[in-house]
Amino acid sequence: MDLYVYYKVRDEDAATLRERIASLQRQLADAHGVAPQLKRRPGAQDGLQTWMEVYPDVGAGFAAALDEACATAGLAALAGPRHTEVFTDLS
Repeated sequence: MDLYVYYKVRDEDAATLRERIASLQRQLADAHGVAPQLKRRPGAQDGLQTWMEVYPDVGAGFAAALDEACATAGLAALAGPRHTEVFTDLS
């Protein structure tokens, strides 16, 4: 399964959040063997950017590990609510 996590980020918090996400994703890659990606929509609207984290081919327990890592990294203070979508490959 693949996890897609999207949320809004204030322009003024983008640089700080990018550093925290990069660190979080390196830790998750090392601990879980995932290949995370960080993306954003071009431009901003009303001072907000839309970001997306992509975690392809993760195991069943990964979502809980991601939630714990996000809480530890203090992401809630820098980003809006995180929305997670799960997709699976078509056979």
